[in-house]
Order: sequence, then C-alpha cells, then structure tokens
Amino acid sequence: MKRIGTLFGMVVVSLALSFALAGLHPFGDPQRNLEQPRAALLQSVPLTDPARHILITGCADCHSNSTRWPIYSRMAPVSWLIDRDVVEGRRHLNLSTWKALPPDQLQALEAEIAQQTKKGAMPPLPWRLLHWQAAPGPQDRAVLSQLAPAATAERGAATAGDPERGRALFNRRCTGCHATDFDREGPHLRGVYGRRAGSAPGFEYSPAIRKSGVTWTEATLNQWLSDTDAMLPGSAMGFSVAKAQERADLIAFLKTLR
Repeated sequence: MKRIGTLFGMVVVSLALSFALAGLHPFGDPQRNLEQPRAALLQSVPLTDPARHILITGCADCHSNSTRWPIYSRMAPVSWLIDRDVVEGRRHLNLSTWKALPPDQLQALEAEIAQQTKKGAMPPLPWRLLHWQAAPGPQDRAVLSQLAPAATAERGAATAGDPERGRALFNRRCTGCHATDFDREGPHLRGVYGRRAGSAPGFEYSPAIRKSGVTWTEATLNQWLSDTDAMLPGSAMGFSVAKAQERADLIAFLKTLR
C-alpha cells in the first residue's frame, strides 16, 4: 500500500511539473493568439465544398487561428512540440488570412498544397501520430491535388521575356517550393536551363521526372510551366502559370541562373 501511495505521489508530482513547464513556450506561444471561430474559415473563398471541408477539418489545427487545443497540448514537453508545429504551420500557410493574400501568392499556395498532398508529405508524421484523424484519405488527396490552378486561355502573344520581371514573379510564386542554390520541396534551380530533368544531384525526384528524358529548354520549360500534370503525369509537382508573358519572364530569369 505504501508503495502504491509513493507511485501515486510521483505521478501527481510529474503531472504538476508537466503542466507547470507547459507555461514555457520556447518556440512561441500560439495559444495566446485570438482564436477565430472555425465556422468563419474560408468563407466566400472560391473553393469547392469538398476542398473547403478537407482544409478546415484536416489542416486548420496547424494552419489557421482556429486551432483546437486538446489536454495534452498543455502538458510539457508535448506542448512544446505542438506549439512549434502550429507556429511554423501558421507562418507558412494561415487559412485565417487566405482572403487577404494577393492572387499570385494564393496561386503559389494552392500549387504547393497540391504538390505536398501528392507527395503524402502533409501532415508530417509526428503530427499524424498524435492526430491520426488528420491524415487525408485517398479521396481527400485526390481533391486537394486538383487545387493547383489549371492553365486558362491566354490573350495575346508574349513578348521577349524580362529576367527582372521573372525574378519578381519567382519570388512571389515559386519560393514556397524552390530556391536557386539549395533544395527545398523542389530541387535547386541554378543551372536548370539546359539541364536534363531529374539530374540535380542529391534530390529525390519522382519516377515520372527521372524517366522523362526531358532537357529544360525554352520550349520544354514553357510546356512544363503551362501545366506540369499535363506534360508529365505522375510528377510530384502540380503547378501552372496561365499567362504566356509570365512564363516567358520566368524562363528569362531561369536562363540567368548560370
């Protein structure tokens, strides 16, 4: 009996210490933010009802101001890991501010959501272990993979590409997945012009890219940027740039990355 009492006392002390340490927020304190009602998320946003439902039920805990905080989110050290995921998730994509984003940034985010869903990278494994219900099923992945805007009919022909306009467009729409000199979700892009697809060392390409036999020229880059899925079905990238002039500007910028 005495031993049971000792164990019980240790458990009580451990729980008290865990709750006390949860008051520390080494990665930031997202629970201090004003919470937005979940019913207000993504209202009047041009999304299909299935896509809106999946984003709210599966993504809002990390990627909005409508996070639900279960009891273990107030117990250290688990609370610190959850704080870190929510702070980082909101920084990268916050559904609560979706309507305030400029069109270019929205298109880039939609493309990144589609790409990450195709790759099965979201939600990350540690989050899925604690929130198994957040993992999207096959139908959910199919819906989200179609978020990337399809190329639309163009007006007029493109003039010669401007690398400075392309640089600005790259910074607005491409840096969520790509950098010039190091790999992110996509491979680094310095030297991409004239490079064989799937050949940048150290990056894990999809089989569709590795086996494509494509070399990145003006023509192939223009086709790729028009609609990645149409050019190489099964690639991990879902993205399109509808305007011919913007594609020309991006290609002109990529050509400068020697």
